[in-house]
Amino acid sequence: MHVLGLTDLGGYRCFDADQCRVAGDAWGEQYRANQPFPHIVLDDFLDPDFLRGVAAEFPDSEGQSCFMREQERLKFQFRPDECQGPLTRILFAELNSRAFLAFLSGLTGIAGLIPDPYHAGAGLHETRQGGHLSIHADFPHHKEMGVNRRLNLLIYLNEDWREEYGGALELWDKNMRAAARRILPVFGRAVIFSTDRDTFHGHPDPLSCPDDRSRRSIATYYYTARAENDGLIERTTDFRQRPGSADKRDWRVMLQHLKADWLPPALQRRREG
Repeated sequence: MHVLGLTDLGGYRCFDADQCRVAGDAWGEQYRANQPFPHIVLDDFLDPDFLRGVAAEFPDSEGQSCFMREQERLKFQFRPDECQGPLTRILFAELNSRAFLAFLSGLTGIAGLIPDPYHAGAGLHETRQGGHLSIHADFPHHKEMGVNRRLNLLIYLNEDWREEYGGALELWDKNMRAAARRILPVFGRAVIFSTDRDTFHGHPDPLSCPDDRSRRSIATYYYTARAENDGLIERTTDFRQRPGSADKRDWRVMLQHLKADWLPPALQRRREG
């Protein structure tokens, strides 16, 4: 039995608000207790046949642009509005619905969650053989909406994924000493976790899957309103180095964050103005 069902309304699938609330409350205690930061791993999250339909609509990344730098390599992103499949469009609409927000609020204890109709950084994600995503903390603010990022949701679309392919999501402790948890990106598995300046995560080692396979996922992010006095220099994705690794630090971003941390607020607002 999957965690959340989708009711068929004559071709349109939607979440049931009551079921969402009950499911969120049921998993909430475990979510908030998990380390190294609040998170939950839920297998068989949605109807597998529905997810296979979404996977069948996944865009072809051949010839598309991707991230190709030290911190993230061979990673492709497709916004929902760039996807033509009806099941994909339905799923993203429902992941932004009031019913699903009730599930997330019950799960996390965070009230007033806001979805992102702009899908900044969200959508369908794909990483090909040899690609990786270094350990990082996500960008904390949504510039267009002026809200704070609070949650990430990932749903994996990789059938018959083997451990030797790599690609496990690693959750690191806030001091960047070690990975506290590794989560394989197997089909139908959802991972939900809180985001803050020290919620470090990623899949940092190059994928060793066959060249006809790739690591695919659905990603959505959720926000809450910003305080009126939160007008400082914007931070962005904060990549970190693993101890004893050859990971590269993004020095441009590091300088931006040093300014954010050490310049007086009045100077920061003046520089942004």
